[in-house]
Formats: sequence, structure tokens, C-alpha cells
Amino acid sequence: MNNEQVQVSIGLPVYNGEKFIAQAIDSLLAQTFQDFELIISDNGSVDKTEEICRAYAAKDRRIRYYRNQRNLGLAWNYNRVFELSSGEYFKWVAHDDLHSPDFLLKCIEVLDREPSIVLCHSQVKFIDEQGKFLGNYEIELNTNSPKPQERFHALLGKHLCCQFYGLIRASALKMTSLMGNYAHADGVLLLKLALIGRFYEIPEYLFFFRKHSQQSMSLFFPSYLSFASQQSQPLSNLLPNYYQYTAWLDPGKKEQIFFPHWRIFWEYCLSVWLAPVGWYERLCCYLSMFRQLKGTEHLLLKDLIIAAKTSWKRL
Repeated sequence: MNNEQVQVSIGLPVYNGEKFIAQAIDSLLAQTFQDFELIISDNGSVDKTEEICRAYAAKDRRIRYYRNQRNLGLAWNYNRVFELSSGEYFKWVAHDDLHSPDFLLKCIEVLDREPSIVLCHSQVKFIDEQGKFLGNYEIELNTNSPKPQERFHALLGKHLCCQFYGLIRASALKMTSLMGNYAHADGVLLLKLALIGRFYEIPEYLFFFRKHSQQSMSLFFPSYLSFASQQSQPLSNLLPNYYQYTAWLDPGKKEQIFFPHWRIFWEYCLSVWLAPVGWYERLCCYLSMFRQLKGTEHLLLKDLIIAAKTSWKRL
């Protein structure tokens, strides 16, 4: 833990990010708000990530670089950078994304002004490997509602979890179990935060989400750019392959029987049960699960069928 108290901590978990990480760090160092620490946790990269990060850390005392001898998994690394942080506000950064110079400053202004807001983010543009514009993220969610059940209902709908990369109150994150080692854990964490407080979206495009072939979204959800425009399709037809994604998150599960959709459903239920809300709000959240997830019951059945087939083959 850093002994120096800063207002903002930025956590950058990375594995083999040599292609884009210098650009990501440069966009952070170019922020108009300068009172931050940048914590980089390298999950045992085998490319030039270590060399690049150590060079930056040697030049800027705000940067702290940590390296794991082996890859301990995405969830562990995301949680690690938060555990090493000391700021009042915290932000996760992916090694391939970019930020406008005013991103931090404008988010801090909102959080300083509104204690009921636990997460502040901006509108999002998608860019390609060369940084060229691909499109805008146009999904709008009612996460600024004063009612926790309405925020929960909104986040059960169709979205890409872009709010996850906003600026978050560290005190709110400490009330959660952070990132879980399962598919859609970022979406579950957003639900937990929404049950604690409001989200605010800055009406400006200050965050640039990079699409490229090596990111997990492209590997397991290649059509995600068109996700928002396919309003007529059922939600279950648009979901990524959570079986492949779970095995990628935790390679040890490749030989195990697991139930990715049951796990997500259970985490939804647990999030509501443990939320700091009243019984009426809790009941409304469970009703939202029934309404929003209606039509996806076959995914739970699919988990059971696949598990049964796997067990039968082993026998």
C-alpha cells in the first residue's frame, strides 16, 4: 500500500499488452487532473510489456509497477490493483483503451459535488487498432435514478458494461466482493454498485473503447458493436459464449463441469439479498429479474444438459 494519500487511484491490470499499453499510459499522463497514482499489475507477460512499464515507472513517480511471476487470472489481477490503491476514488483502465485529457477532472467534479453518486462515467466512442472511429456507444440506461430498484432493473437489460471503466468511490467498492472469477462478473459488480448509489454519465465522449482481435470481447462476442442496434432480437440471442469465456478466464475449469448461467443467476440473487436496501426495494429487484430475464430460462436448462452430457462421456 502506498503511504502517500492521493485523491485518485488508477488500476491497470495487463497481460501481454505491448501493442497498446504505451498509448493507454500516455493518455493517462496527459490528464489535466494530476493528483493520481497509476498502479500497473502485470500478470506475467511474455512480451515487451514489462520493459515498457518499467521505463514509464522510472520516469514518473506516480507510476508503480508490479509483476507476477505467472498469470494468476484476470479477476485476481483486477482485484489486486484495487487492493494496492489508496485514493478516495478508483478507476480501472484496460491496457488498450484511451481517455480524453479532461476525463478524470470532469468525473471528480461530479463525485465531489454529489455524494449520492458512486460511479461517474462518460459517453463512449469505439475505435479500431489504429485509433480510427468505428461508432458511438448509444445504449442509455436509467442508472441515475434515485430508486435502487430502477437502477438494478436498467442494468439487467442489454448493455456492454462500459460504466465499469468509470471513476468509482473506493468506499463503495469496499462494500462489494469486487471482481468474481466467472463470466459477466463486471456486470454483476455494476449491479452491486448500483444498489449502493447512483451512476452519472457525463454527456461528452471522453472514453475511447478500442476494438481489436486479441481482446476478450472480440474473441467471445465478435458482434458486440452491433449489439445495441439489434433491438428486435431476444436478449438470449445476443449473449456471448459464456462457456468459452469462463474457460478462458479460468483455464483450470476446462476439464471441470461448470454452470456459467446458473452462476450469474445466483450472483444476481445474492447481490439483491446482500444489498443495503429495504424489503420493498429488494422485492422490486427480484420482480425485475423475473421480467428482464424472462425468455432466458433455456440457458439454465442448457447448463444442465451440457453438464449431464459431460458426466455421461466421463462415465
